[in-house]
Amino acid sequence: MKRRDFLAGSAACSLAAVTGQAFAQSGPLTKMIFPFAAGGGGDALCRVLAQYMSQPLDRNIIVENRTGGDGLIGIKAVRGANPDGTTILVTTGPTMYLLPMVENQPTFDAAKDFVPVSQLVRFEFCVVVGPAVDAKDFAQFVTWLKANPDKATFGVPSNGTIPHFTGSRLEQVLGVPLTRVAYRGGAPIMNDLVGGHLPFAIVTLTDAIAQHRAGAVKVLAVTSATRSPFLPEAPTLKESGIDLVADAWYGMWLPAGASPAFAKQLSEAAATALAKPEAKEKLLAIGLIPVGSTPEGLTQELAANTAFWAPIVKATGYKITN
Repeated sequence: MKRRDFLAGSAACSLAAVTGQAFAQSGPLTKMIFPFAAGGGGDALCRVLAQYMSQPLDRNIIVENRTGGDGLIGIKAVRGANPDGTTILVTTGPTMYLLPMVENQPTFDAAKDFVPVSQLVRFEFCVVVGPAVDAKDFAQFVTWLKANPDKATFGVPSNGTIPHFTGSRLEQVLGVPLTRVAYRGGAPIMNDLVGGHLPFAIVTLTDAIAQHRAGAVKVLAVTSATRSPFLPEAPTLKESGIDLVADAWYGMWLPAGASPAFAKQLSEAAATALAKPEAKEKLLAIGLIPVGSTPEGLTQELAANTAFWAPIVKATGYKITN
């Protein structure tokens, strides 16, 4: 099966120079590798990190795109890099734990091939319906699904992603067969939803929120553990009777063999950057919620996500060829 873009809404980073910002030049050049194409939330995240981490670390940070293979090209570039602290990986958490699960022959092990640095930001997915579905809340939506199993088709930004497996989980819990349609990103999904050509979808909240506020679609539930600060009126899946938390996040890693002391230094610099009011404002404006963590916190998050999603993914039997 041909690989697709691995995460809806994922985007990458270009050069991180910001007008008027003089980065320190005395330290070593550091490459921040992001394994997706430019043009979205990931791009903005990397720009913010490069801007606000360069001076405290006393090093010039250049953000570099290494696209392809659902993120695998960039991941492998960092995995094989010199562990001297001059190469950093920033990518989505699901890329690190889902990709090895769905590959026929896993090409990396996130826990063994990388040194954790920090969880950076979270973002949310949502269940959203278009005018083809007559439902004002999640309970009415479930009633509609059970009454219209032949119409229970939903869109996801790509196969093998959190929205894909969230749909699989809904199918298991509700006992209703669902038909998944994989798109190339969230924008075409929203076009089909608004046009009434697609009943419902699981996309990033960022993709859906503008059309929801305009009344063209309706967000019935968010997938995060708590209600979204961007749309607090929308209940969570758990509040809606579905025992599932399926938000996603970006993290930072170093190649295996890198200094734990430097990983801690990077973690502290990232946390400081994310806590700056101007940085938080930029990230919240595009639907990214700054969190920051210690290296140990990232390890725990990765392990918890891996343990949670492994049986769900296995039950689907979904695989991609290397």
